[in-house]
Amino acid sequence: MIKYLTHDLIIQLIVFQSILLAIILSNISILHRARRHTQPGELPMVSILVPARNEEQNISKCIGSLLAQDYPSFEVLVLDDQSTDGTLAILRQMAESQPKLKVLTGSNPPEDQSGKNWACSQLAGQAKGDLLLFTDADTIHQPQTLIEIVTALMGEQADLLTGFPRQEVHSWIEKLLVPFFTWASLTFIPLCLAYRIRSQALVTAIGQMMLFRREAYQKIGGHAALGMAIVDDLTLARKIKAAGMRWRVTRLSDLISCRMYQNDWDAVQGFTKNLFAAFNFRLFSYLFVFVWLAVQLLDPLIVLVSMSFAKVPYARVGELAVCIGLSLLLWAIVYLETGIPIYLALLYPVTILANVAVAFRSLFLSLTGRLTWKDRSLAKPRWKWF
Repeated sequence: MIKYLTHDLIIQLIVFQSILLAIILSNISILHRARRHTQPGELPMVSILVPARNEEQNISKCIGSLLAQDYPSFEVLVLDDQSTDGTLAILRQMAESQPKLKVLTGSNPPEDQSGKNWACSQLAGQAKGDLLLFTDADTIHQPQTLIEIVTALMGEQADLLTGFPRQEVHSWIEKLLVPFFTWASLTFIPLCLAYRIRSQALVTAIGQMMLFRREAYQKIGGHAALGMAIVDDLTLARKIKAAGMRWRVTRLSDLISCRMYQNDWDAVQGFTKNLFAAFNFRLFSYLFVFVWLAVQLLDPLIVLVSMSFAKVPYARVGELAVCIGLSLLLWAIVYLETGIPIYLALLYPVTILANVAVAFRSLFLSLTGRLTWKDRSLAKPRWKWF
C-alpha cells in the first residue's frame, strides 16, 4: 500500500495529467478554429434576449454594450423578472432613447417552471430574429461580438454556439470558485470526441452566451421544455445533442466578460446551486469526480511534505516534481487562454479544496431540498445513483 501511494499512484497521475494536457491543447485549438471563418455575405437578424432580476448594478453597462453592436440587424429584448430594486426603472429610461431596446415585464412562473426558465420562455415568445442569443445581465460585450459569433455559428454549421467568456474575479472566494467550471470543461471534455458521439455526458455550455438557430431552439421545446431544471444551459445543450443537432464551442474571452457574482456569499450560493445539478444529479459520478480531484491534489503534496521530515519508501523527488509541475501547467494554460489572472494558477490546491467543499455543500442541500437562488426556493431534485 505504501509503495502504491508513494510511487505507483504518482506515475499513474503523471500519465493521467499528460492525457489531460493533450485534451486542453486540442480543445484550445478547436476553440480558435471556430473563429476563423469568413464572414457571410448575408447576415441574419438576431434577437438578443436578457432575463434580469435585481441587476441594477450591472444592467446599464450590459445593455449599453449590447446596443452598441456593430451588426446590421438585431433587437435587444430584456425581461424584468419581478425585480425589487431599480432594474426596471433603469431599463425603461434606456428604452426611451433606444428604438432597438424592448423592455418586458415578467409574470409569475407556472408551478412547473423555474423562474429563469419561465423568464427566457417569455423572451423567446416575443423574439423576431432568425437567431436567438441568450445572455446574462452581468455580461459586457465588445462591439464586434455579434458579428464574430454569428460568423462562427454559420461557419461551423452549428445549431447552438456557446463559449467561455472572460470571468471577472475580484474577491478571494470568487477567485477560487468562479474559474473552476471553465477549467473543468476545457480539461475533462475532449471536444474532438464530444462532437462525434451522442453521449450527453460529454457536453458543455455556458449561459452567458448561447446562440441558437430559431428552428433548433423550437425543435427541442426551448426553455419551456426545461420545467424546473436548475442548469438551463447544460440541459439545453444536452437536448440539442440528443436531437442529433450540432453544438459547437468557440473562444470568447476577447469578446465577452462577466462578473458572475458581486460578493463571496453569492458565489458560494451560485456554485452550491449548480454543481450537483451540472452532473444531472448522478450521485456516483459526482462523488467519484470530486474525490478523485482531491486525491490528485493531496497525494503528491502529502508525499512531498512527508519527505521533508522523514525518509519515505519508494518516493522520488523527480517524479513528484513532474507530477506537481503538470498540475500547475494544466491550470496555467487554461487561465492564460480564458483571461483569468495567471498567478491564480499557483493556488490550484486551494482552488480544488474550495470547490470540493462547495461540492459537498451542493450535494447536502440538494438532497435535503434546501436550495435557494435569488430569494426563490428551488424544487428538490430527483437524484440517481448512476
